[in-house]
Amino acid sequence: MSSGFKSPLIQTKSSKPLSIANATALTSQMQSFFSEIKDPRVPRTRAHLLADILIIGILSVIAGGKGWEDMENYGLSKYDWLKEFLALPNGIPCPDTFRRVFERIDHKVFERCFQKWVQSIVETVGAQVIPIDGKTLRGSYDREQGKSTLHLVSAWASEYRLVLGQVKVADKSNEITAIPALLELLDLAGCIIKIDAMGTQHAIATQIYNAKADYILALKANHPTLHDQVKTWFDQVIALNFEGITFSYDERVEKGHHRTEKRQVWSVPVSQLPALHQQSDWLGLQTVVMVVRVRHLWNKTTREVQFYLTSLQSDALILGKAIRLHWGIENGLHWTLDVTFNEDACRIRTGHAPQNLGLLRRIALNALNREQSLKRSNRQKSNRAAMDNNYMLTILAACFSQYDDVSKAACQ
Repeated sequence: MSSGFKSPLIQTKSSKPLSIANATALTSQMQSFFSEIKDPRVPRTRAHLLADILIIGILSVIAGGKGWEDMENYGLSKYDWLKEFLALPNGIPCPDTFRRVFERIDHKVFERCFQKWVQSIVETVGAQVIPIDGKTLRGSYDREQGKSTLHLVSAWASEYRLVLGQVKVADKSNEITAIPALLELLDLAGCIIKIDAMGTQHAIATQIYNAKADYILALKANHPTLHDQVKTWFDQVIALNFEGITFSYDERVEKGHHRTEKRQVWSVPVSQLPALHQQSDWLGLQTVVMVVRVRHLWNKTTREVQFYLTSLQSDALILGKAIRLHWGIENGLHWTLDVTFNEDACRIRTGHAPQNLGLLRRIALNALNREQSLKRSNRQKSNRAAMDNNYMLTILAACFSQYDDVSKAACQ
């Protein structure tokens, strides 16, 4: 008799079990990084340890949790495992406990602790492109309380795919005030800082240059005189085929996602241009760049022209790559936060909770990006961590340089 169709036997490599001793060491390391955070609760109401609340919160978000109820559910589901390396004197905190704690934790202190942890991962950022950009948490507004949406400015290490820092934009302010505060937190020496037009300011350029870093600043209509001057000059010299002008040129064509994109980059030393408007105020300015992007989609063709000011020397290949890497913060950070962590839909908005939960998401994103043994998307890594306690420990191990050998034990 025919045996019929049989499902193929699927064999997978099992991950090397990590002991409770590993879990205890990892959580102790986590506690040391966040030890600066003070418990905001009245002593008589502290039924649960602050360290337990923080660690369960981080693990829950890594596993795909979106809010306070998810933190409780994760704790209850993993209670037998968690109690082996956490104190949990009164079991798992309820959702209201998680909410009250994260509403009241000083977000500035939490951000400093985050910085200390990132610095332990990357002792030196090295010469790489660091895009800086802002993101609005669209669900954080509260119409009844007259509270506007929360806007966070983040720095992204393009090489390591890590969030280096986060600063909240003050109410009734904009990124111009937040970017200098974020730059103060970072060791910028040797890096290339890429900022969109909002950060194209004399003071910001000076701050970056004095920190022994280089800048690439987008030049748009918020500097109308300088923008029009640069645009007019490029129009004229292109018509004359750059006759008598020293310049650098690079061209790239990329195909994918049902589109073809052609990028042309011209970089010209400022010495080749007539005196620019307020040129002396741009400390370290060496080069002006023009980028032309032509995208051929299935139903239309678009053309975009952008200009940049930079303290780097005129090399169109290097400058074009650095400008292109700015998309890393859009795709690797902002898009992932919305798609994997559903950040825009989050309606948590009271106290410091939006900033602190936003920081938990960035901790989780850094942790998932650091773990490279499982070749899957961050969403699948998150799902795996929710189901497999050993893989969750592998992700945590990847967050600490001294445990890198452990993180290689995860299944392929």
